[in-house]
Amino acid sequence: MAQAAPQSHTNVTYSGTLIDIPPCTINDGNRIDVDFGERVGINKVDGVNYRQRLNYQITCEETASNSVLTLSLSGGATGFDSEALRTDKAGLGIRVYQNDQPFTPNSSLKIDQTNLPRLEAVPVKNAGATLTEGAFEAWATLRADYQ
Repeated sequence: MAQAAPQSHTNVTYSGTLIDIPPCTINDGNRIDVDFGERVGINKVDGVNYRQRLNYQITCEETASNSVLTLSLSGGATGFDSEALRTDKAGLGIRVYQNDQPFTPNSSLKIDQTNLPRLEAVPVKNAGATLTEGAFEAWATLRADYQ
């Protein structure tokens, strides 16, 4: 019978300090509404027309040293455009831009709290789709977190 090789064991100690990073709020916890109005032409939705700015502010109780602030956009993407949020209207989505770059649903980006990114939203449609008249809505969550 072969002998097992000798084994060596040592204990490892882990330590650290837990801190409570001050929370941030967006728009004092109020919803951000983007109203495209009642005159969005079904034949004029092209990803350019009707672009609207999202008015928001981020307030943090105090800045934690060495902490990076991130902004994330959560919501369901359309089946036809992974960079657009799904609406309740077939063939229609809402694309969000941050400083003229697509802000893809379920992604995040590092931000500077003193120079927030410009956020804009614009309706987009599925190529070849025929939109129908009627109201539409889309939902998403905008969140600020320390990383």
